[in-house]
Amino acid sequence: MKRVLLFLATNIAIMLVLSITASLLGLNNFRSDGNLNLVTLLGFAALMGFGGSFISLMMSKTIAKWSTGAKVIEQPRDEVERWLFSTVQTLAQRANIPMPEVAIYEGEANAFATGPSKSNSLVAVSTGLLHSMTREEAEAVLAHEVAHVANGDMVTLTLIQGVVNTFVFFLARVVGHFVDSAMRKDDEESSGPGMAYFATVIVMELTLGLLASVIVMFFSRQREFKADAGAAELMRNRQPMINALRRLGSMQAGELPSNMAASGISGKGGIMALFSSHPSLEDRIAALSQPR
Repeated sequence: MKRVLLFLATNIAIMLVLSITASLLGLNNFRSDGNLNLVTLLGFAALMGFGGSFISLMMSKTIAKWSTGAKVIEQPRDEVERWLFSTVQTLAQRANIPMPEVAIYEGEANAFATGPSKSNSLVAVSTGLLHSMTREEAEAVLAHEVAHVANGDMVTLTLIQGVVNTFVFFLARVVGHFVDSAMRKDDEESSGPGMAYFATVIVMELTLGLLASVIVMFFSRQREFKADAGAAELMRNRQPMINALRRLGSMQAGELPSNMAASGISGKGGIMALFSSHPSLEDRIAALSQPR
C-alpha cells in the first residue's frame, strides 16, 4: 500500500507541476477557435512527455529509498556491509565511474541501480539476494548494476520514454481534434472541444501508450543484455554472471515498484514477452554463453 500511495502521489505532483508550467508558458492553448496550432501542441507534448520522465529521473534515488526502505551504507557496521561496500567500490573503479551510493533493503532476491547520472547513482541489493547467493554470484549481480550505471542506462531509457510520451500526447490530441471536428454539426460552436475530443484523446492515449510501452520495453531488454556483458567484463569472467542468472531462475525474485522494475536484476515479465522489461533468464544465459 505504501508503494501504491507513493506512486500515485508522485505522479499527481508531477502532473500538477507540468500543468502549471504549461499554463504559464501558454502551451495549453494549442486549440482555439476550432483550430489546432501544431507548433504549440508539439511544445505542450514535449513538456508533458519529457518533463514527467526527467522529473522522475531526478527523483529516482529518493523514490527508490522511500519505496523499498533501502538503507544507505554510510559506515559499514558488519562484515557483510564491509564486503558489499568494498565490492561496489572496486567494480566502480574498474568501470571508471564515481562511487555510487550503496544500500541494502529487506526483501526477496533482487537488486537495482538508479540515479540521474553516473556521478549521482545508487546501487541497492536485497537481503534475500545476499543470503541466497554465493559471494561470487552476488558480486556478479553488483557488477551488472554497476554496468547499468556505467552505460548510462537510466538516462537512455528516460530519453526514449520522453520521445515516445511526446508522440503519444501529440498524436492523441491531433486525432481527437479531427474526430471532434468531424462529429460537430454545422451550427455548433467550435471554440471549445466537445465530448468527442476528450473521449478520443483518452482512447488514443491508452492505445498509443500500449504501443509505446512495447518500444520502451524493447530497449530495456537490450540494455539488460548489455549490462550482463558489462558484468562479465568487469568480473573478467562470464561464468559468475551465468551462475547468478541460473541461481535467480531457481528462486522467487523480489518484486520492485512499477516505476523501478526495469532497473532490477530480475524483472517480472508482462502478459507477453513484448511487454517485459527483462529478457528471459534462458535468453540472457544463452547470450552470455555464446563464443566470443
